This record gives sequence, structure tokens and C-alpha cells, in this order.
Amino acid sequence: MAVTPSDQHAEGPGISPRLSDRILYALNLALEQEDISICDLLVRALELAMTRNTGGPAFVERRGFPPEMEDAFDRLAQIRVTRS
Repeated sequence: MAVTPSDQHAEGPGISPRLSDRILYALNLALEQEDISICDLLVRALELAMTRNTGGPAFVERRGFPPEMEDAFDRLAQIRVTRS
């Protein structure tokens, strides 16, 4: 079920309707649990959510990820280093 602007208030304060924010939240949970397999899937989903509807197959992403996402990616890299 899609979230409409009128539904945003029903979800409570601080709950973002953006898919990328919800995926990032799930990624942070997976990072806390150090579940690399789930993290990999969520990173891919996050990349898809951030780049969808961006202008066709020739589109090149020129903007960076927000700091919160960069932090999550750094945490995942650290987990990988400690596990190897």
C-alpha cells in the first residue's frame, strides 16, 4: 500500500515516507546485527531507490550519498575488515 501525503501524519512524527530512508533504517539494524548478507541486499536496494527515475540508461549519477548513508557504508566496510 502506497503512502500518500495525507497518510504521513498517521505514521507518527519522525517517520519518513521516503523508501530510501526506510531502507537505510533497515540497513542500520542489519549493521547492528553484523548480518553482511542482509546488508549487501539492503545496500543494493538503497542504490536502486536513490537512482530510480533519473533519466534513462545513459544517466550518470553525479551527486554523492548523504552523510548518514556514507556512515552506514563505512560501518559495513569495517565489519568486513574485522571478519576477514
